[in-house]
Order: sequence, then structure tokens, then C-alpha cells
Amino acid sequence: MQINIPTEKISRAGHIAASRIKKIRKWPKWAWFVVLGVIVAGAAAWIILTWPEPPKPDYPIVEAQPVVIDDVEIYGEYAGKISAQQFVEIRARVEGYLEEMLFEEGTYIKKDQVLFIIDPKPYKANVEKAKAQLNKNKALELKAERDLERIRPLFEQNAASRLDLDNAIASYESAKAEVVMSEADLTQAEIALGYTTVRSPISGFISERNVDLGTLVGPGGKSLLATMVKSDTVQVNFSMTSLDYLKSRERNVNLGQQDTARNWNPYVTITLADNSEYPMKGFLDFADPQVDPNTGTFSVRAEMANPDHILLPGQMTKVRLLLDVREDAIIVPTKALVIEKGGAYVFACRRDSVVEKRFIELGPEIGNNVVVERGLGPDEMIIVEGFHKLSHGIKVAPVIVKPEPVPTVPDSEGRYSLETDSTDGTADTAESKVTPDNTAIIPADTTSKVTKENEK
Repeated sequence: MQINIPTEKISRAGHIAASRIKKIRKWPKWAWFVVLGVIVAGAAAWIILTWPEPPKPDYPIVEAQPVVIDDVEIYGEYAGKISAQQFVEIRARVEGYLEEMLFEEGTYIKKDQVLFIIDPKPYKANVEKAKAQLNKNKALELKAERDLERIRPLFEQNAASRLDLDNAIASYESAKAEVVMSEADLTQAEIALGYTTVRSPISGFISERNVDLGTLVGPGGKSLLATMVKSDTVQVNFSMTSLDYLKSRERNVNLGQQDTARNWNPYVTITLADNSEYPMKGFLDFADPQVDPNTGTFSVRAEMANPDHILLPGQMTKVRLLLDVREDAIIVPTKALVIEKGGAYVFACRRDSVVEKRFIELGPEIGNNVVVERGLGPDEMIIVEGFHKLSHGIKVAPVIVKPEPVPTVPDSEGRYSLETDSTDGTADTAESKVTPDNTAIIPADTTSKVTKENEK
């Protein structure tokens, strides 16, 4: 196939090209330099854009979290025994045969309620005898008084001797003394008669009877009839070591005394036999001022309300005592600790992502966390995962995770639970977040993923 191009068009295009070349050749030198500069700049830009990027440094990926600042409650656990606020033994104070029992065993008894009747007939007879003797002595007193009134005028008239007057006075004084003695004997007989009716000295629950009807009771027989307990308020007794006492003194906590200068006071909670916690709290009201040299402990007592009589005297229980409250304490998870012969340390992450080895002084443990006494500041960031291959001064790629809530309330078995709202953490753990410094905040359940990536 042939293409026929007119010669006129070819000659015209040639003339146009030639004229343009002539114009370009007439450009000044500065124009050529501008064109050359544009070409060089374009080539440099193309080289820069297409040049391969240098490999980024491969920093170890670790999990980091800020330290937690919170008030920490320090508890101690002890074995305790519950005792009644009042424990009274009902005993027979006079001797006799038990005739009646006027109560139901194990029921609530009011104060001054009649419980037992001891045979009162001998004591009634003693009362009658004492009354008769009193009447007799009063009659003798009256006679002696009249004799004295007759002798005194006669002595003044020298019709009676001095001896007669002295005898009359002595007889009258002796008769008066006999009347007083008879009145005392009558009172004593009436008291003994009153003891035959045994009444309740307090309000409380009564035990079963210790004797049967018809039994000879009293000082010469069985005197213990029953026992009564008042348990509307109970006492919780337990023992603490001398080390606990020294630690409390270091924190200026006086056991057994209420301190109004603090916003808290040592209180106790107890665990029942079914491992449930008794809902009411008790406060210490007594601490023994001396230590038992045989056991190295001292006795402590707390009072606790018992309106529903759930707590029974003599019951053994587990006591949890609030020993101290560390305000604004620094708390770190125990999984971030490295313990060796020189002590415990953690890896702290600086703002430039460089880690530092920090030796710390440990305090009490709270669940899976521990209090740091010194060695860390309140604004520190610590490594919690991936620190096993780290060394002091290296740079890392931290993945910041949200700290877990610090458990502050131990359960009935001594484990710590969290007092948090379940709806608060739902949105936080659903997805990752990004901080202003482009570090990701990922949920705590991605720990295994980060660990596997480090291993690779």
C-alpha cells in the first residue's frame, strides 16, 4: 500500500521547522542556561523519587503502660473467735431442791424474768422465826426503857444507888442492840428467801438447763443451773504478731484507738462458715499492751453489731483487718518485675523510646500488682511484655496498652476483685486507639500476638 503525500505539504513543514530552529539559535545564553537547569532539576527529581528508601531500623516491639497512682488498702488476715458481749452463769445461791423451771430452753429471756424456783419453805420459816425474835427483842427493849425511866428519878432523890442506874442503862442499851441484830437477821432471812426465786440478770438467750427438777442445788450441790448470753453486739478476738504492731507504729496507726485526724480507722470484716462475708464491719476497741512471750503475739478485740444474731458466741472465723491505707501509691503489675540477687527492677521507657533499667523497692502485693515504695515516679512508663531480651539504653518500638484496674476489694477467699463498671471497658477493648505520637493503644488480650512477633 502506497501513501501519497503532497510535496507542497512537506516543503511547508520543512520551512516551518527551519524557521523555528533559526529562532532557537538566536536565543540568548541565559535562556539556554534556564533550559539546562530545568532539565537537570527534572532529572534530579526523577532520581530522588525513584531512589529506593533506606531500610528502617528494626526496633524490638514491646508493650508499655503507665504506672497506676491509686489509694491502696493493706489488709491482714487472722484466725479469730467470736464471744458474746455478756456471758452470765445462772447459779443457785441457796441450797434446796429445784421445784420449777419457768422458761423454754434456747429462747430469748428478758431481764428479771423468773427462771427457776427452789423449795422456799425452809426459808419462809426462817423469815417467820426472825420476825418473832425481832418482836421479842422489841418488847425487851421497851421494858428496859421503862425500867430506866423509873430508876432515873429515884437516883436523883437518892432513893436508888448508882449501881442500880448503871444496870438499868446497860439493860436498855443491850435491848436496843438485840433489836438491831434481829432486824439484820430478818433481812438476811428475807434475802435468802428471795434467792429461792432465780431471776434473769440480763436480757439475752438462755442455754439448756444443767440440772433436772428435784435435784439438790446450791453451794452444797450443783450450783450452775444455766447460762445466758447477750449477743446483740459480739466481740471478735484474735491475735497479732509483734511485727504487725511495729509496722502499725511506723505508719502512726494506734490499734484499739480511734483517730479523728485520719479519714479512715482500722476496721475488721469476718468470713462466715459458708465463705460469705458478714455485711457489717467492726472497729477495734482494745489491744493488749503486752506480748505473750510464749507465742510472740498480743490479743486484739473488735466489737461488731449482731442485730440478727447471725454470729454465735464461740464460733471460729477468719478475720480481715484493715492495717493501712497507702494514699497515692505507685502500683505496677507483678509481670513487669524482674527479680534477681541484687534486687527487683523494671524497664522504664523514656519519651524517646529508650529503655532504662530501674531498681525499685517493693511494697505490699495487691492481687497481681505490687506497690513500689521508691525507684519510680508518678509519670513513668514501664515495659510489661517483651522485656526479656532488652538491655539498658536500647531503643524500642513501644505499643502502649491501657493499665488494668487495680483490685482494691478482697473477696471472701482473700482474692482481690475489681470495683469497676462493666460498661466502661467495653468500648476501650473493642478496637485499638492511636495517640498523638502515633503509638497504638491496643487491648491487653493482644499480648500473645506481640510476644509471637518478638520471637519471629
